This record gives sequence, structure tokens and C-alpha cells, in this order.
Amino acid sequence: MKHLLIALLCATALAGCSSEYIISTNDGQMITTDSKPKLDPDSGMYIFKDAEGREQAIPSASVKQVMER
Repeated sequence: MKHLLIALLCATALAGCSSEYIISTNDGQMITTDSKPKLDPDSGMYIFKDAEGREQAIPSASVKQVMER
């Protein structure tokens, strides 16, 4: 029983650490991400995983704001 309780507490703690982010673009789109978008300085692109877990990229010139949800 103790092991089950510990496993549930660990799973809850891990789920609380992940945050969704919203990328607001200059043309009004709102893109939900599963992880914090990272700016690649070499390419000038924001790299992120979308809500379905696929890696995506968007030019930083198209991004108006990145907000934590």
C-alpha cells in the first residue's frame, strides 16, 4: 500500500512540473505547446512540441508573445 501511495505522489509531482505554453503570432494565431519553446539563435526559429507531441518550428519574427498557461 505504501508503494502505491509513493508512486501516486511521484506521478502527481511530475505532472505538476510540466507546463503548457501559448505562442501568440503576429497574425493572431494561438499555438498551444507541450513544453517551453526554445529559441535557436542560429536559425532564428522557436522549436517546440505541439499538443500532439510533434516537434514544430516557427520563425521568431512571426512570434508576438510566448505565455505560460
